[in-house]
Amino acid sequence: MTQSIEREKSRRITANIFKGSVGNLIEWYDWYVYTAFAVYFSSQFFPKGSPTSQLLNTAAIFAVGFLMRPIGSLLLGRYADRHGRRAALTLSITVMASGSLIIAFTPSYGSIGVLAPIILVLARLLQGLSLGGEYGTSATYLSEMASSGRRGFYSSFQYVTLIAGQLVALGVQIILQLMLSEPDMKSWGWRIPFVIGALGALAVLWLRRSMDESEQFSKMDSKSRSRAGTVRALMKYPKAVLTVIGLTLGGTVAFYTYTTYLQKYMVNTVGLNKEVVSWINFIALLVFVGLQPLAGMLSDRIGRRPLLIWFGILGTLLTVPLFMILENTKNPIGAFFLMLAGLIIVTGYTSINAIVKAELFPTEVRALGVGFPYGVTVAVFGGTAEFIALLFKSIGSESLFYFYVAVCIAISFIVYWRMGESSKVSQIEAENDSIIKRK
Repeated sequence: MTQSIEREKSRRITANIFKGSVGNLIEWYDWYVYTAFAVYFSSQFFPKGSPTSQLLNTAAIFAVGFLMRPIGSLLLGRYADRHGRRAALTLSITVMASGSLIIAFTPSYGSIGVLAPIILVLARLLQGLSLGGEYGTSATYLSEMASSGRRGFYSSFQYVTLIAGQLVALGVQIILQLMLSEPDMKSWGWRIPFVIGALGALAVLWLRRSMDESEQFSKMDSKSRSRAGTVRALMKYPKAVLTVIGLTLGGTVAFYTYTTYLQKYMVNTVGLNKEVVSWINFIALLVFVGLQPLAGMLSDRIGRRPLLIWFGILGTLLTVPLFMILENTKNPIGAFFLMLAGLIIVTGYTSINAIVKAELFPTEVRALGVGFPYGVTVAVFGGTAEFIALLFKSIGSESLFYFYVAVCIAISFIVYWRMGESSKVSQIEAENDSIIKRK
C-alpha cells in the first residue's frame, strides 16, 4: 500500500514537472526565435545599411526586452506568491504568445516605415514582461514540487527546457534554411517560427491549467498569504537578495555570450558560413542540455557551491583565451569544441542556479525573491551582453568584450567563495519538514 502511494506521488511529481517544464520550453523558444532569426529579419524592420548596423539595432531591441523582465518578475512574482504558481505560469504563457503573434504579422519597414520597429519594440516588451515572471515562478514551482534529496536534479530541468527552447528555435532555423532560399527567408520565411511559437503556447496553456499547486503554497496560512509577494516583505531578506544579484551577474553574462552572441560572432568575426554556424550551435547546445540534469544530480550529492566555484574559477581564467583562439579558428570542428568548452564551464552555474535561489527564500516571497533581483541583474548585464559585444566590434575593439565577460564572472566568483552551502540551510527543506510534522 505504501509503495503504491509512493509510486503515485512520484508519478504526479513527474507529471507536474513536465507540465511546468514544457511551458518553460515554449516561453524560451519564443524568446530565442528573435535572436536566432535576427540575421534574416533585421533588414525588414530597419532602413538599409550595413549588416552590423542592422544587427546592432535588433540587439538594442533585444536588450530593451530585457528591461521589462524586472517589471515582469515583480508583477508576476507578486501574483504567484499571492494567488499561486499555477495561475502565474498560465498568465505568463498567454502574454508571451501575444508578443509572438504581433511580431509574426507586423509589416516591414518598407510598408509602414518607422511604425515597424516601434511595433517590434512593443512586442518585445510584452515578451520581456512574460519571461520576467516565468523565470522566478517556474524556478519556484520546480523547486517546490521536487522531492527531497532530488531538488537539484529536478530543478535543473528549468535550464534543460530553457536551452531546449533555443534548440527548437535553431532546429526550425536549420529546417527553413534547407527548404527556403536566403531571399525567401529574409522576405517572409522568418515569420514562420513566430507563428509556431504562438500555436505551441496554446497547447501549453491547456497543460498548465491542469497542473497541481505546490504543497508549500497550498499550506501557507492566511496571515502569511496576506503579506506574501510584497517588496516590503522581500526587504526582510537583504542578504538573500544581494546573493541572488551576485551569483547571477557573471552567470547571465557568460550564458548569453556563449548561447546567444556566439552565433553572430562566428558569422561576423570568425567568418564561418551561417548554415554551418547553425549546426555548430545546435549540436553544442544539444550536449549542453544533457549536462544539466547530470550536474543537478551531482549537486544533490556534493552540494551546490562546488559547482558554482567550478564556473567561477574556469570562467574567469579561460574566457579570454577561448575567444582569442576562436577568433583565429577557421575550422568548424575546432569552433564547435571551443564553444562546447565554454558551455561546459557555464554548466556549473546554469544547472543549479534556480534551486540555489529558491532555497534562500520562504514560500511567501519565494517567486518574487528568486525572480526580481535576478530580473534586474539580467536586464542590466545579460540583456546588454550582445549589444556591448557588437558595440565594441563597431569601434574596432572587440577583444575588450572578452575581458568584460571574464571580469563579470570574477565578481560572481567572490560571491560563490563567500556564500554558504544553500542546500544545508534550505528554506524549502525547513518548510517541508514543518509540513510533515503537522501531518
